[in-house]
Amino acid sequence: MPYLQLSLPCTEAQQPRVERALEDVGALAITLQDAHLDAADEQAIFEPGVGELPLWDEMTLTALFDADANPLALLAALDAFDPGLDWSRTRFETVEDQDWERAWLDTFQPMLFGERTWIVPWNHAMPDAAQASDAAIVHLDPGLAFGSGTHPTTALCLRWLDSLATRGELQGKAVLDFGCGSGILALAALKLGAAHAVGIDNDPQAILATADNAQRNGLQIATYLPQDAPGGASPIVVANILATALDALAETLAARTAAGGRLAMSGILSGQELDLLDRYAPWFDQLVVARDDDWVRIDGVRNTVAVTA
Repeated sequence: MPYLQLSLPCTEAQQPRVERALEDVGALAITLQDAHLDAADEQAIFEPGVGELPLWDEMTLTALFDADANPLALLAALDAFDPGLDWSRTRFETVEDQDWERAWLDTFQPMLFGERTWIVPWNHAMPDAAQASDAAIVHLDPGLAFGSGTHPTTALCLRWLDSLATRGELQGKAVLDFGCGSGILALAALKLGAAHAVGIDNDPQAILATADNAQRNGLQIATYLPQDAPGGASPIVVANILATALDALAETLAARTAAGGRLAMSGILSGQELDLLDRYAPWFDQLVVARDDDWVRIDGVRNTVAVTA
């Protein structure tokens, strides 16, 4: 199956903004590479591992889109999302998925989040450090689009779930993963001691990815499109989606979080958190901000104020 590949140069400072814009317009996958990889005088430094910050001041960023995506429409959407960036050096080409998939699998390594949450590629050997008896190990095949823990927003949510488990606040609880993607957060919650998990996503491919990863881990996650999801509130809710969506879904997420329950939200760029703190303050107390590079997580405790939606 071919894909439309977008490539453009950017600096380390620009990279979070460029990546966020590409995600907003529907990129299926985003990768980074040293812009001077082929230079004769390139310094022999180690490339960054998955989940680490890039070592390069200048890099080439590539993104995959569906083969039938319109390049001109994508450029217009990118410019509308962030007109302060220079999109004029963007290149497009059609590529097959096999080479990209092989390169991705070569770089996706087991990762530890918090004290005992491990995300391990489904076909990768277990690291020695993950052999501890209390390790919570999620075997993952994120596919092309939906999250492996490598992005700071996912990492922030995984660390939050791990911290809940460490404090004994996750054991036996029901968890709602709103915007479940690959199912990584719901799976981690179950591995950490949650009793039940529900995943909601507006992308049917995400529903399939979550179900597939649940099967790989011998677990069950009830998955729904938003319009099909049953009502009710959960004691633990996590939503790793865009800040604009979090703003629009405030009343929905408040209604989905049980009184006294905990909510964590990510997918928020630094600077966007202030508006969201105000937006969620009527329903949540003890709102706390955590940061990872240019990304933010907000978590809080649901109060007893009624939702008026």
